[in-house]
Amino acid sequence: MTQTPLENQTLFITGASRGIGLEIAKRAARDGANIVVAAKTMEPHPTLPGTIFTAADEIEALGGKALPLQLDVRDDKAVEKAVAQAAQHFGGIDILVNNASAINLANTDDVQMKRFDLMHQVNTRGTYLMSKTALPYLRKSANAHILMLSPPLDMDAKWFAPHIAYTMAKFGMSMCVLGLAEEVRADGIAVNALWPRTTVATSAVQNVIGSALMNSSRTPEIMADAAYAIFCRDASTFTGNFVLDDEVLAEAGVSNFDTYRVNPSCPLQIDMFVQNSRPFPKGSTLAAVK
Repeated sequence: MTQTPLENQTLFITGASRGIGLEIAKRAARDGANIVVAAKTMEPHPTLPGTIFTAADEIEALGGKALPLQLDVRDDKAVEKAVAQAAQHFGGIDILVNNASAINLANTDDVQMKRFDLMHQVNTRGTYLMSKTALPYLRKSANAHILMLSPPLDMDAKWFAPHIAYTMAKFGMSMCVLGLAEEVRADGIAVNALWPRTTVATSAVQNVIGSALMNSSRTPEIMADAAYAIFCRDASTFTGNFVLDDEVLAEAGVSNFDTYRVNPSCPLQIDMFVQNSRPFPKGSTLAAVK
């Protein structure tokens, strides 16, 4: 039997109990990968689906192996313990996905400083801490990847003015990509950023932005498939990139993106941090399907 690309590879995914993080885990699980489900949710959330245990069940049902670990990425000692435990349990770590993120789309007058601190501690500091802690293990992998779920760096003021605090925190994740990709290039560790072209239909989007946007979104599977395509690339050559989901998939041979639409009859909504002028790959469009 031919070995699949991620078979027996170990992925450590933060925020993997639901949404895009879980979809990335499930895509890798179909290859027979080992997945560390690192997230805070052990008990069911009142408004958000999934726990680390339900996520682990879904992963194992698809053929993967799961290790559910409760983790707050703001806690230095907890991160060190979780990474060491994951490496010991599965014999190493090959891929780190920095997906955990906090969002608050308030302007300067309205943002509470505790929310400001949370976003910077989870998004920027958490990404930096997770990456720093995983590096010794990733250096032992034959094709190591670090993937940030963060946007292309763009200093256009329109991305800052509506929600400075959130933009700073997300761009902090992207600055980790910019610097770390060069810092560990000689180690053969790939560091890349992945961001959706359009809004993605997750429970978090529904809670923060509203259900009206869901029909104009793509499903989380597009991000999972794009992440998978990145993990299958040569880490020594594909690094330091800020890519959109449909760009990656187009390079991998995908030409029909309509299967990812929540409602094909609705035009898609371009996501924040994506310039309208950024070229669409063949087969990708915002227009409704007729």
